[in-house]
Order: sequence, then C-alpha cells, then structure tokens
Amino acid sequence: MKYKDYYELLGVSKSATNSEIKKAYKKLAKKYHPDLNPGDKSAEEKFKEINEAHEVLGDEGKRKKYDTFGQNYNFQNGADFDPSQYGFGNGGYQYYSTGNASDFSDFFNMFFGGHGGSRASGFDLGSMFSNRKSKSVKGEDVESEIEINLLEAYEGASKTISINALGEAKTISVKIPAGILPGKKIKIREQGGKGSKGGKNGDLLLKIKIQDEKDLKLEGIDLIKELSLTPWEAALGCDVLVKGLKDKVRIKVPVGIQTDEKIKLKGLGYKDMNGNKGDMYVRIKIVNPPHLTDEEKGLYQRLQEISTFKPRG
Repeated sequence: MKYKDYYELLGVSKSATNSEIKKAYKKLAKKYHPDLNPGDKSAEEKFKEINEAHEVLGDEGKRKKYDTFGQNYNFQNGADFDPSQYGFGNGGYQYYSTGNASDFSDFFNMFFGGHGGSRASGFDLGSMFSNRKSKSVKGEDVESEIEINLLEAYEGASKTISINALGEAKTISVKIPAGILPGKKIKIREQGGKGSKGGKNGDLLLKIKIQDEKDLKLEGIDLIKELSLTPWEAALGCDVLVKGLKDKVRIKVPVGIQTDEKIKLKGLGYKDMNGNKGDMYVRIKIVNPPHLTDEEKGLYQRLQEISTFKPRG
C-alpha cells in the first residue's frame, strides 16, 4: 500500500494551523472542482485526494492519529509499505478495502474504518503504539476447581485453598457468593501465572463443584430429597418430618405411594445468585426391613395369604 502525505497534497507544512489548512483546501478545491474541469479525469482524481486530505487534517482526532503514524515511521509520500507489518490486517487489526466505489482511499479506510470516518470500527493507532512500545507481558490465566458442599453454596462461604499455579504453590482466600451454581467460575484477579517485564499477573479462574449430600442433591435450582419408607408406611400413608438444606418441614405421605414417586414442596428448593427459587422434590424409596421377628414374619405370611394384589399381572 502507498503512503499518502496529506500535508503535501494540500501544500501546507506539518505545523500548519487549522485556518491555514482550511484556506489551502478551499483554494485547491476551487481549482480542481469537476464543474470547472468537465471531463478532466486527472482533475477529478486530484479533487478526491484534496477532499481526503482535508477530511483528515481538518479533524483534530484524525489528524492526531495520522501524525502519530507518520512521526513513528517517517514515510515519504507514495512510499510502499506492508500494512500487516505495522499492526494492520493480518497483525490483528482490520482495514477496509473499498476499491473504486469509495470517495476515499484504502489508506484512509485502514486508519478510520470507512467513508468519512462514519464506521465506528476504525483502527486505534494510540493502542497500536502503546502496545508496540510496551514490553510488559501479562501472566497466563490459570484454571482450577474448588469443591464445596450444598450449604456453603447456598449460604455463601469464605474458603482458604492451596493450589499450584504453573509450578508456584499458593494459598489464597476465596469468597464464595451465596447461590452459586455448579460449573460457574470465580475470577480471582492477578492470582494466576506471573507477569514478566512489569506485566500484571494472570487471573485465577476457579470452577465450582458442589458435593451432593447423602440424601439431598441439586438439580438445576431444585432440590431432590430421598425419603425412605417402610412398606407399611407407604401402604397406609404417614406424616414424616423432612429436612431440607436448613429447615425441617412435616409432610403428609399419601396412601399407597410407590417407589420413585415424588412429593413437590413448592419454593423450598435452592436460591440462585439472581434470586430465583426452586422447589424441593421428596422422592420415595420403599425399604424392606433386613431382618424380621417371628411375629413380623407371621403378619407378612398372613398378608400374603389374604391379599388379592397381583403386581405381575
């Protein structure tokens, strides 16, 4: 791509004031205006270049970006350069190729992202030069896992953990926000890998793993509570005191309930970080006594003789 010297195009010095730039532009625009040069392609092209030069030098922000680039690399008008070697294009920045359809050149669009600077996605020269001059390197982010119990997740907690961050042993304090869910990550700034040459340390990202309780587990924001019943409790129905995460609630088990059936306790589930509240589902598990007394055996035998229930059809 060819470098454009907008000062040379307007015939002004690099120290020219806004008034001098405006005066030079008006003079040249009048001279090369297409209405005064009908059919003159050379004059038409010159008019476009003058307008482009004024678009940049007549705008304080654009002029500053343009001057920054020129001062750092001291290009001459018409000099060829590879944009990708200066942070544009393949170097991670984007410029727009406009071809013959645009009033402004690719050189202009490389800096300002479109016709008249109307696109917001133009290139930030300030960022480019600050990045080029800085030799500091941010440390690498580190990911690890922290395991907490259901109550700690529900209420929030402060934990002290030991981790190995890229070969460096660390002991750090972690604040667990109330209502966090499994798989979410907590970012602890600058507790990852060490930066170099004055750069900041990387961050530590801790992925949350929540332990299920023996008979209580989390599904989404619902709690699943497993409740064991004897065959006669399930057959006859009963009242049972059930403990959730913190509180106990008495529930009525209906007559004839079956294994894996659920009793819904609305609003007694998990509360997430956004204040959403789930339900608790009490899932039934019918458990036979492992040992029977002679009297119990006799009752079961009598039940077997008189029952008309046929579970196998």
